[in-house]
Amino acid sequence: MQASGMKPDGQVADADIGNWVDRFAPHWSRPYLRLSRADRLAPVFLLLVPCWWGLALAILHDGQFGGHDIWIALGCAIGSVLMRGAGCTWNDINDRHFDAQVERTRSRPIPSGQVGVRGALAWLVLQCLVSLGILLSFNTAAIGLGVLSLLPVAVYPFAKRFTWWPQVFLGLAFNWGALLAWAAHSGGLGWPAVALYLAGIAWTLFYDTIYAHQDTEDDALIGVKSTARLFADDTPRWLALFLGLTVALFAVAVLGALPEGASRAAQALALLAPLAMGAHLFWQLRQFDADDGPGLLRIFRSNREAGLIPLLFLLPALLV
Repeated sequence: MQASGMKPDGQVADADIGNWVDRFAPHWSRPYLRLSRADRLAPVFLLLVPCWWGLALAILHDGQFGGHDIWIALGCAIGSVLMRGAGCTWNDINDRHFDAQVERTRSRPIPSGQVGVRGALAWLVLQCLVSLGILLSFNTAAIGLGVLSLLPVAVYPFAKRFTWWPQVFLGLAFNWGALLAWAAHSGGLGWPAVALYLAGIAWTLFYDTIYAHQDTEDDALIGVKSTARLFADDTPRWLALFLGLTVALFAVAVLGALPEGASRAAQALALLAPLAMGAHLFWQLRQFDADDGPGLLRIFRSNREAGLIPLLFLLPALLV
């Protein structure tokens, strides 16, 4: 029997229309790819860009760039796709009963019956094993951080059951790449990487609070907690706070990463990175309307561009 909200051929209700999974993937693979959210790839950048931020700042900090940095950037890209898929799979396994009660999520592969829990667990293990292969190509510090990252990933699906701040746990998991990529380049951690990590967490609180406003009514009915429910009508003020923290902490990270003797052009370009991102987040804040579901989803998806904007300034800063 087709679940309520299910589209033809098992498509998920909030997936991108005409996405590559629905158009080109073999039929047998589609439920598993949908389980990994491969039918909506834009959010992968929310996991990936903190990696690239961390790598760019690490290179800026020591002024050294080598062929291994190209592999770090590429490995982080592949790993972000895989670990985002693994995280979504783990989330859906644990949230399957909640998802069945929410209009936006009841068409997902597990609650709709396209994939069983056993099959989902096997798919989870496969994605993690391939990710581990990539991680093992990095240095010891990065490998250690990669293993530690499993802790926030494992806890996140349960956070909404015991705290009003599950978005913090999402931020801890999604921005870990800022630490990992810095360590993969440098062989260890520096305090600018930690400041960058905290900036990413503030950014996650910003965009995922917006995202969570899509489900506030259903979440209230089934007892799921979120910052969107906690903030309610005060959400714009909280979003403004998270915006300010994102920009300030990112700027601190940039200042810490700039080497002594950096040219004025490099300093200016690097500091423009958080400011330009902040301008985009301010635009998002101006567009925010808690009652506009499609608009909330559009704003959330625009964070792909928000995360890429700093790289438009950080990369040239490495060359001047």
